[in-house]
Amino acid sequence: MATIAKVIVDVPTMQTDRPFDYLVPPRLDGALQAGMRVWVQFGKGDRKVSGMVVAIANQSQYDGELKPLLDVLDPTPVLNHEMLGLSKWLAVTTYSFWIACMQTMLPTMLKIDAVKVAEPLGLSADERTRYFGQADSVAMNTLSDEQQIALMKLAQAGKVAISYIKKDRARVKKVFYLVPQLSPEQAEEQKNQVRKNAVKQLELLSFIKTWSAEHQRPLLTEVEHRHHLTKAVINQAVAKGWLKLEAHETYRDPYPQLQHQPLTQPLPLTDEQEAVVKTINAAVKAKEPKTFLLEGVTGSGKTEVYLQVIAQVLAAGQTALMLVPEIALTPQMVDRVKGRFGMHVAVMHSGLSDGEKYDEWRRIARGEAQVVVGARSAAFAPLKHIGVFIMDEEHETSYKQDSAPRYHARDVLLKRAQIHHAPVVLGSATPSLESRARAEKGVYTLLRLPHRINDQPLPPVHIVDMRESFAQGGQEDFSAPLLDALNLRLQRHEQSVLLLNRRGYSSFVMCRDCGYVAKCPNCDISLTLHMDTHTLKCHYCGHEESIPRRCPQCGSDKIRYFGTGTQKVEAQLQKLLPDARILRMDVDTTRRKGGHARILNAFGAHQADILLGTQMIAKGLDFPDVTLVGVINADTALGLPDFRASEKTFQLLTQVSGRAGRADKPGEVFVQTFNPDHYAIQYAKRQDYEGFFRQEMAVRHQGNYPPYFFSTKIGVSHVDETQAAKAIFSLAKELHDRLSESVIMLGPTPGPIARLKNRYIYQIVLKYKHEPTLAETLQHILEETQQSSRQGFQVTIDPEPLSFV
Repeated sequence: MATIAKVIVDVPTMQTDRPFDYLVPPRLDGALQAGMRVWVQFGKGDRKVSGMVVAIANQSQYDGELKPLLDVLDPTPVLNHEMLGLSKWLAVTTYSFWIACMQTMLPTMLKIDAVKVAEPLGLSADERTRYFGQADSVAMNTLSDEQQIALMKLAQAGKVAISYIKKDRARVKKVFYLVPQLSPEQAEEQKNQVRKNAVKQLELLSFIKTWSAEHQRPLLTEVEHRHHLTKAVINQAVAKGWLKLEAHETYRDPYPQLQHQPLTQPLPLTDEQEAVVKTINAAVKAKEPKTFLLEGVTGSGKTEVYLQVIAQVLAAGQTALMLVPEIALTPQMVDRVKGRFGMHVAVMHSGLSDGEKYDEWRRIARGEAQVVVGARSAAFAPLKHIGVFIMDEEHETSYKQDSAPRYHARDVLLKRAQIHHAPVVLGSATPSLESRARAEKGVYTLLRLPHRINDQPLPPVHIVDMRESFAQGGQEDFSAPLLDALNLRLQRHEQSVLLLNRRGYSSFVMCRDCGYVAKCPNCDISLTLHMDTHTLKCHYCGHEESIPRRCPQCGSDKIRYFGTGTQKVEAQLQKLLPDARILRMDVDTTRRKGGHARILNAFGAHQADILLGTQMIAKGLDFPDVTLVGVINADTALGLPDFRASEKTFQLLTQVSGRAGRADKPGEVFVQTFNPDHYAIQYAKRQDYEGFFRQEMAVRHQGNYPPYFFSTKIGVSHVDETQAAKAIFSLAKELHDRLSESVIMLGPTPGPIARLKNRYIYQIVLKYKHEPTLAETLQHILEETQQSSRQGFQVTIDPEPLSFV
């Protein structure tokens, strides 16, 4: 009986978003399992693509002749049974292609590239030299468009063969050991036969004699560095049979500096922490997939609670998965978790190299790591026997993926918790309104840590009205009270943290004569000035151009910089406080690998007095000598037409305020604002989450917004604005006809940025409480619009968007 492999091919379209049957050749029978990557011929002609086996069957529903599998790419499955099921659930709930969801779960190095290759058949000598040089084949993607067109024409004439080859990105790191092939006596004998001026060879033979006598197998790199022997000398010795090179697989370690540090001991718990740990541990022991919302003020010891729960889970022979929101937060969190559990910990986030991610993923899949700490994508870590799921700073927007598949990591953890019968702990000082509302309804269990562990009071927060600031001697972006507070910390040799929610030097460049603003040619957005590179950049499509000296519109030289960015504030601050040592932490200064850790380590080692940064410095950072936090402009988010603007502002101000006075020294916070009476700022001043929650829920109820309603955002884009507008109005009519009258439809409207990357965007937002036909309707729309994608349309569906803009 034939064995059939059901394969999802790596061709992300609606027509191919289903399993295709392939015949398993006898040589692969019994070796193939679901979750393995395969190489198959797909469609007409010689097109070859990779795919994922999702099931093995004994018969096919297809009546025609089945194509055989060409190759299996893995010795063992890369997606286990749980992950295969999870990928299908993710595809359905996020309206995404199944293959895209599978690839989201795997490290980049497990991506197979199908490379189109041309080989000469009947070319003249000139043609062969022109297109192939001395090579026997050429990859088409390395050629210019003109050369590719010419080769395709030659292929049609039968003079060139076009085929596909697979290129697997996965590269295992290997280290080489030197294995002596001579006895001590033979090594001595060889020394007598080598020329006296071959100094390095004689030196190497002396080492071989010692290694052989002491049964040593030294590491190649150590021999090269310690004894200054070149690769050429060692290769000669291998060729002569004196040595053998033995390869051993090794892992790339993203945190080598933490390898040999002594493990930390659990800290004594307060009564409040003890009660929380006991409650969570009881759910772990009972294998209850409960969801706990841990609401703890900043500095209340949530991290120690996580660590002690994880310790109990490990003691029971289970594993633990912990998510943190930002790459910037992971260095300190990794230090804490690795410091407690050592080599049991694997780390997964986008700041690692592709090789490091691949190796950490393999350690987890092989069961060599029992604790995973990571950002959003770590929600798919291939851990088995998970005893607890933890999501720190659960309110953070970075847990939601903004490209397909548009999943929220919290939903993934809740789904996996059902599978593993394990509790989920969602921790935050400022929980999202959705989570807190679920706790109110009893869907989540609310746990509280209302006090700081060292009984330090929360720092007093001073609101500085910037409308009055300049009358009192404030300078540019700094009010007099904030400057005085910074000076006082410099005198006391204490540290300060300054938050500005914008990177770059200045928001935009404008001509004061005609009002011209430098805009991106591809997007409807102004360009941001970056003084370090002396360029204007678009933060959406990456377009970059030089700073104009004269206005391109009227020729005036009155081009000026407007707005405030981190670079500009840094320059101002250095002028106002010339003795201050300032570190800037934003996307630009942390672009290079390890940038976050380097800046935080320098600040922790007192190599700077002031840490100036964007949102990434607001959360999770714990420095005992930080006694002052300043917020340059609290109004940045409040000005956005976003129903979550107040919530984001309150969370950001509360979180950043919690960075001050975390140890023995009392802290102080200054918040500069043009809206001092706004309720989000007033509640943040009092650190009153409960008060803010009640008022914001009332606002949401009035406006029919989440958490009172569910929502879905549908977007259409096209290079022609008229086409995009026609398509969105056609979709609106279809939605109106298919959905119930209780659904609230916002739009159609142009997108918040009407043009991005030369595509015009229109959108519809649906708000609903219960709409049984919605999923079926959206799936139908996807299938319909897939046909029109050939005419250049792109349709996106975003379930539960974090923003309508």
